[in-house]
Amino acid sequence: VQLQAFGGGLVQPGGCLRLSCSASGLAFSWYGMGWFRQAPGKEREFVAAISWKNGNTWYAESLKDRVTISRDNDKKTVYLQMNSLKPEDTADYYCAASTFQGTTGSSRSHYASWGQGTQVTVSS
Repeated sequence: VQLQAFGGGLVQPGGCLRLSCSASGLAFSWYGMGWFRQAPGKEREFVAAISWKNGNTWYAESLKDRVTISRDNDKKTVYLQMNSLKPEDTADYYCAASTFQGTTGSSRSHYASWGQGTQVTVSS
């Protein structure tokens, strides 16, 4: 399984970004997908997740009004739309895939495969 995240960059406060994560080596539509982030000196934290089965989504409570996760099974890609970005959103953002037909949610234990991070910097 390979997960390639991209779309990060430098953005001003109040701006938006859409991160993408392209998957290969797995039957994508059967896997739950998640996004996590890790700021310098902090633990990796959950951002959002989307199930394989019915597209149910989960969000970190602190982010739910500003982020949207979605997936395109034909393109084997999961997206994270982030709006109204704040400096505290600065972090490396990681995508992750569950096990086959696996449970999806906020716990890192739900995820078997991780991509490399894409860096998001929110600064003026």
